[in-house]
Amino acid sequence: MVSATRAAHEIEVTAESLQEDLARLEIQKRALERELAAVAAHLDSVQRALSALTVLMAEPSGGRAAEQPEQAKADTPVVAPARTARKQSAPRQAEPARKEKPAPSARVEADEPRSYGALTEQILEYFAGVGDAEVRARDVAAALGRDTDSGSINAVRSTLDRLVGTSRVRRAGRGLYRAQAS
Repeated sequence: MVSATRAAHEIEVTAESLQEDLARLEIQKRALERELAAVAAHLDSVQRALSALTVLMAEPSGGRAAEQPEQAKADTPVVAPARTARKQSAPRQAEPARKEKPAPSARVEADEPRSYGALTEQILEYFAGVGDAEVRARDVAAALGRDTDSGSINAVRSTLDRLVGTSRVRRAGRGLYRAQAS
């Protein structure tokens, strides 16, 4: 009888321990999912930027290929256009006439509505709701439910800094952010 009671108690203790582990793991899973979403959004923005730069780098090499049609196409390895474009990009940036002329892809993007990552959209919606209040990155993260770990808070902070760089949000002081005045 004593051993049956003891076994029942041990099973109960083990079940309680597993329930605590389950709760902790569910919280950790949600935090990791949010962090993964932030990384995926950042990856998407880096891929878009890289695609835009690739288009810009391809323009000078395309013009050069037209000047030397047969030999340039036949002798050029697959990696050479990127190398050539990289070497030409520094002088091209130094010329003011070329800097003033927007790239064709930039004009197309300016006409299309912008699409941001989910975190960026959530932050912009948050600032639309708070009006002219000054808020900290940690407060924004808490309002969005992304304050469970430092990685999630840092994702919000990085996104806020990018929004400051694009003038969508402004910095109101050290660590303080405010909606951009319309």
